Amino acid sequence: MQFIIRFTLFFLGVLSMKTFAQTTQFTDPPAWAKEVIWYQIFVERFHNGDPSNDPTPANIDIPPMNVNAPAGWKVTPWTNNWYEQEPWAKIPGKSFSEMLQYRRYGGDLQGVINKLDYLQELGVTALFINPINDAPSLHKYDARYYHHVDVNFGPDPVGDNKIIATENPADPTTWKWTKADQLFLKLVAEVHKRKMKIIMDYSWNHTGTTFWAWLDILKNQQASPYKDWYDIKSFDNPATPENEFAYDGWIGVKSLPELKKVNITTTKRSGHPYEGNIQDEAKAHVFAVTKRWLAPDGDVTKGIDGYRLDVADQIGLGFWRDFRKEVRSIQPNAYLVGEIWWEGWPDKLMNPAPYTKGDIFDAVMFYQAYRPARYFFAKNNLSTDAQVFRDSLQFQWNRLRESNRHAMMNVATSHDTPRLLTDFYNPNPYKFKASPSDDPTYKTGKPDEETYQRLRLYLVHAFTSIGAPHIWNGEEMGMWGADDPFPRKPLMWKEFKFQPETRNNFQPGPSELDPIGFNQAHFNFYKKLIAIRKSNAVLTTGKIEFIKAEGKLLGYKRFDDKSEIIVLYNVGDNNYTFLLPANSFYTDLLSNQKINSGAITVGGMKSVILKKQ
Repeated sequence: MQFIIRFTLFFLGVLSMKTFAQTTQFTDPPAWAKEVIWYQIFVERFHNGDPSNDPTPANIDIPPMNVNAPAGWKVTPWTNNWYEQEPWAKIPGKSFSEMLQYRRYGGDLQGVINKLDYLQELGVTALFINPINDAPSLHKYDARYYHHVDVNFGPDPVGDNKIIATENPADPTTWKWTKADQLFLKLVAEVHKRKMKIIMDYSWNHTGTTFWAWLDILKNQQASPYKDWYDIKSFDNPATPENEFAYDGWIGVKSLPELKKVNITTTKRSGHPYEGNIQDEAKAHVFAVTKRWLAPDGDVTKGIDGYRLDVADQIGLGFWRDFRKEVRSIQPNAYLVGEIWWEGWPDKLMNPAPYTKGDIFDAVMFYQAYRPARYFFAKNNLSTDAQVFRDSLQFQWNRLRESNRHAMMNVATSHDTPRLLTDFYNPNPYKFKASPSDDPTYKTGKPDEETYQRLRLYLVHAFTSIGAPHIWNGEEMGMWGADDPFPRKPLMWKEFKFQPETRNNFQPGPSELDPIGFNQAHFNFYKKLIAIRKSNAVLTTGKIEFIKAEGKLLGYKRFDDKSEIIVLYNVGDNNYTFLLPANSFYTDLLSNQKINSGAITVGGMKSVILKKQ
C-alpha cells in the first residue's frame, strides 16, 4: 500500500511538473493566441435569444448624464429599416445619430449561446465579447457594476436587481451570482466545450455616473469613502446656491468619470504611454473583478481566457504591469490585448512596442497593419503601391518581438469603425469623415461590384498574413455601414426577412432602397479562407518573405521546414504572369487548380494561394 501511495504521489508530481512546463512564460503570449480565428460580438445587436428580458424604459438611460428614455419608447423590431426613425425618436431638434443612442433591439447572452453552432460552422475559435458589465448605455463602457453582467443580458432583470441590492459592492465577500452572471458562465462553459476561447472587454479607465461608488460620492461629497477613487477637482459647497462639484471625465465626457491616476512620473498625454498607476482602493476593486471572471469561485476551469483592455493609453504603464502580474498569477495562459490606437488623429497611429515587451500586453488591436492594407487593396484618395504596403508592414512587424507579431489581434473593423465593405467603398482617408453625420456625401448604401472584388483580395491577405485574423460580427454576412454608430446594426441572420434599407441614409432628397439579407456567397468565402488557414499551420507560425512588390502586384511566401505557401495578388486591371520556382508544383487552394509550370497568370483583381506539393 505504501508503494502505491508513493507511486501515486510521484505520478501526481510528474503531472504537476508537466502542467507547469506547459504554462506560458510570463513574458510570452499564450501559445493558443497565434492559432485562433477571432470573432468580436456586440451582444445587444448580435441575436435576441430571449425576448422576455428585453430592455424597458425603466432600465435604460442614455448618455450624456443618463437622460431618461423618450415618451413612447420601446424596443425596435430587429428587421426594421435602420434609417427609418421610430415614432418616439422623431423629436424636433434631435438629430438622427443622437436618437440612435436610444435604440435597443434586445440582443442577449442566450442569443450568443444559440448561435455557437453557427460560429463553429464558420470556423471561429475565439470570441471577443464587447462590454457586458451592468451599465445603462448601449456601449456599456459606463459601468454601473463592474462585477455583474448587465441584467438585460440575462433571463431575470428584475430579480437580478434585487440580488444586487443585497450586496455591499465594496466587499467582494458579499458578491453573489445573478442569473445574468450565471448565464454568462454557461456561455463560457459552452465555448470551452467547443475547444474555443473567450475574452471580456473592460475599461478600467472610467466608470459611468450610475456606478455605485460614484453615486455615494454624489450623495456624500467629501464624506464619501470613495472620494479618492476619482479625479475630483472640487466638491459642492452646500452653503451656496451653485453646484461647485467638478471632475474629469474621459476626454471631457462627463458621463464617463475617470478613475484617479497616481504616481505619475512622466508626461501624461493621450496617445502616448506614460508611467503611472490607479488609486489603490479603486485598483483593488478592479483586481477583485478581474479575478471573479478568471476564476469564478476560485475555479480557473470555469473562467474566461483573458481581457481586451479599452483606451489602454489613458492608464499608466505601472498599472498595466501590475495588472499583468495579477492576471497571470491567476491564469498563466491568459491573453491580454490592449486598445492603443491614435497618437494623433487622423494621421498617426500609436506605436505598439512599449506595450508588447512582455511586461504589459500580449498584443494590441493591430489597426496599424490594416490601414496600409486598405490603402493598397481599396480604391481611395490615398491609394499606395505594393512597395509602400510591403514597407509599411515590415515597419510595423519589426517594432515587435516575433512571438508578439504572431499573437497580434489583426483588427480591421470593429464597433468603432466603418464596416469593411463601406470602408472599401468610400475614398475618404481611414476613419476621417467616415460617417454621413460628418460628410453628407459619404456612401452608406450597398457597395458596387468592384468594392466586393477588392475586399476579397484584402480578405485573402488577412487570412494568410502574420497575426491572428479578426472578424467583427456580421462582416461575414456581407453587412455594410459607416463609422460609429452605424456599424452597430442588428445582424442580418438568414432566417429573418429584413425591410429594405434607405440608400441615401437619413439625408434629404430622393431615396433608393437596398435589399438587406444574409450574403451566403460572402459567408462561404470567409469560411473557405478560415479553413485554408486552419489546415495549413505554416500560415499561423511560418516565416514570411516578400517575393514581389511592384506597382499593383504583390507576392509573399509563408514557409517553414515542412511547408511552403505562395500568395500572389494582382490589384491591377490587366492579366499578369508571375514566375514560380522551376521544377516546383503547386495547388491553388482557392480554386483547387494544379500549377505544373514555372509560371502562373493571375487576372486583374484576382489572387491565388499556392501550396507547394
